[in-house]
Amino acid sequence: MARTTDKVGLEDLKSAVQAPAGTTEEKVTYKQQLDAKGRSYATGKRKNAIARVWLKPGTGKILVNGRELDTYFARPVLRMLIQQPFGVANRTAQYDVWCTIKGGGLSGQAGALRHGISRALTFFEPELRGVLKAGGFLTRDSRVVERKKYGLAKARRRFQFSKR
Repeated sequence: MARTTDKVGLEDLKSAVQAPAGTTEEKVTYKQQLDAKGRSYATGKRKNAIARVWLKPGTGKILVNGRELDTYFARPVLRMLIQQPFGVANRTAQYDVWCTIKGGGLSGQAGALRHGISRALTFFEPELRGVLKAGGFLTRDSRVVERKKYGLAKARRRFQFSKR
């Protein structure tokens, strides 16, 4: 008798596998994730830098480690990189950002802040996820510095060769 129930179980599995794709799957819907103060929180990473980002509706003011964006990131290229997610989502000067960044250099910190802002925007407005994902803002850039190997001057650079 055990064999007949097993056979029925296999038939059910086969029919489930042969069902047309897309009929049983539902589209994933994302919900707004806010804290008690009405802010969205996210972390962003790039190289060795980690950014903790809080986002709330406001006038477009960005504070980095308690300092204004213009004083912390003096290079215009880094400021432009940080504000890209707002430009792509057409949300320029609509949110205030408060963040703390640790580790890495200025370029890595700017990339981490951009990643954190993008994630916080999707937590605040889930419908922006497609636009930001298509622009590559939600993808963690996994490139890190390659380690130095013994017997070499740097990660890949060899010591100067002398024939004689």
